[in-house]
Amino acid sequence: MSNVSTIYKISVIAFALFVGASSSGCSVLECWFVQEKPGRGGGFSAAMSQEKSMIYVRTDPDSQKTQQKPPSDVDPSRIYHVIDPAATFCSPALQPPEGSLTRPQCEINPFTPQASMVKWAAALTETAQSPTYLDADWFSVAAQGLDGQLTLSNVMRASSASREPSVILSVSSKTASIRARLGQPVLLDCGFWVDPSSPLHGSGFAVEWRYQFRGEGRLVIAYDGKTDRFADTLETGADLDITSLYKSGNASLVLEEAQVRHSGTYICTVYLPHLLAQVAMELEIVEPPSLAIYPSPLPLSAPGQVVSVHCEASGFSPLSLNLGWEFTGADGKRRSLGQGSVTGHRQATDGTYSQSTRLELSSTKLGLGRGGEVTCVANHQGGSRRASVTLNIIGVSAPSIEDSMAMVAVALVLYGVIKVFFWTFKSTVETNKSDPNDKKDK
Repeated sequence: MSNVSTIYKISVIAFALFVGASSSGCSVLECWFVQEKPGRGGGFSAAMSQEKSMIYVRTDPDSQKTQQKPPSDVDPSRIYHVIDPAATFCSPALQPPEGSLTRPQCEINPFTPQASMVKWAAALTETAQSPTYLDADWFSVAAQGLDGQLTLSNVMRASSASREPSVILSVSSKTASIRARLGQPVLLDCGFWVDPSSPLHGSGFAVEWRYQFRGEGRLVIAYDGKTDRFADTLETGADLDITSLYKSGNASLVLEEAQVRHSGTYICTVYLPHLLAQVAMELEIVEPPSLAIYPSPLPLSAPGQVVSVHCEASGFSPLSLNLGWEFTGADGKRRSLGQGSVTGHRQATDGTYSQSTRLELSSTKLGLGRGGEVTCVANHQGGSRRASVTLNIIGVSAPSIEDSMAMVAVALVLYGVIKVFFWTFKSTVETNKSDPNDKKDK
């Protein structure tokens, strides 16, 4: 009986541990702890050090810490037991399948709270005093999920000398990389969460969207949530859903109509008093080309005559494009005719590009036979496009298979006609020869 009781107790404990582990749904994050090396100065760029680090996550602050033995190559001081009530670290995108060699990217940095210098967040720290709440150890964590499914930036606070930080501010995006066609509406996802138990919760926030491309940037939209004001910008066709912003922390940017100038990096930054977190995402406007081939139809061509055909690709973005020619003969076989003479790119006022190619069609040099279908082919990351025109060559000396078969048929018919005529003529001659003999006998 005692054995049964012991087995029962062990089963209950094992079940409880299993339920506890399953309910958390958070895997261990392997990160790099990156910081500046001390003693570097004199105008030189700061040298950086990085150490392996581990983050163990629990969503309930009253639950027990994970007691797993850390890897031997990780310093115990770089192991963090993070309290994450919103389960921002528990996204499936940060949990690789068992046995997978691919891991999410994760980096931890020391963070220093400070008042923001941008005017749309200045109202958050009007008193110019740092609350005692900021006297703690602060960290920022940047994580990139598998296959670009998630971009995450968290700010964490830990009591001094403690390795049990809590997530205070979290900013995330599910559109780390997005493609859009010209003229379509675009949604760039960005959401934020603030710990309700933090003194910073309810003290105001600000949201900023900034665009960067090839070293240049511009402010797209900025909103001061404390004074309910938008900053003045030159950007048009960009908006925030203010209702969702206050209700669920939805700071997503909506572009009403995608244009070529929208391609680039977008940075969503959320400000709290003395804190900020930001995520970046890439937007690429991809538009395949439209093809026009001329002259169409092509003029009739004689053997040895050269006919020029042009193909114009227009309205495409980005710049990379491959133009070429194909020929499909009367036998249905397709072969390449090369690129032809390709011109340089030209850019239209809307930012799209155009390019053309010219091909000299010589039936003798290119072996075009009696003609066929000439096709212009454009390969672009937005999709392939084809445009065709028919080439007819007249007076070709070498007959086709169909012509040869027709000539054989005609020859057989003529042979039959001649044979019948010969038999008829022979019969007539023989009859005429036999008539005089008949008269003589009479």
